[in-house]
Amino acid sequence: MELKELPKCPVEVTLSLIGEKWKVLIIRELLNGTKRFGELKKDVSGISQKVLTTNLRSMENDGLIVRKVYPQIPPRVEYTLSNVGYSLAPVLNAMASWGTDYKTFLELLKKRG
Repeated sequence: MELKELPKCPVEVTLSLIGEKWKVLIIRELLNGTKRFGELKKDVSGISQKVLTTNLRSMENDGLIVRKVYPQIPPRVEYTLSNVGYSLAPVLNAMASWGTDYKTFLELLKKRG
C-alpha cells in the first residue's frame, strides 16, 4: 500500500478510494466472498478487462483488496476484500437503502402525475 496525501475532509477520503462506479460494484461483488478475475468480469456487468484490471490494481494498492496468486499452470488469481475493504459494507448498505428509497420516491411522483 502506498502512502499518499489524503484530503482533509473524511468524505473526500472515502470518495478518493471508492468514488468510481466500478470500484463500488467490485466491492459489492467481493462482499459475497473471494472471486477470480473471470467471475468478477462476468458479475460486474459492462466492465472491460482493462478497466477491471486497472481498478483491481488500484484497490490492492489502497489496501481494499488482497490478491492471491496460486503458483500453478495456468496461474490462478483470486481477489478478496481486506479487513479495510469489508469495513465498507455499511457504506454500501446505506447506499443501497438510499437508492431503494429514492426509487420509491420517483415511483410516487410518477403516480401523482
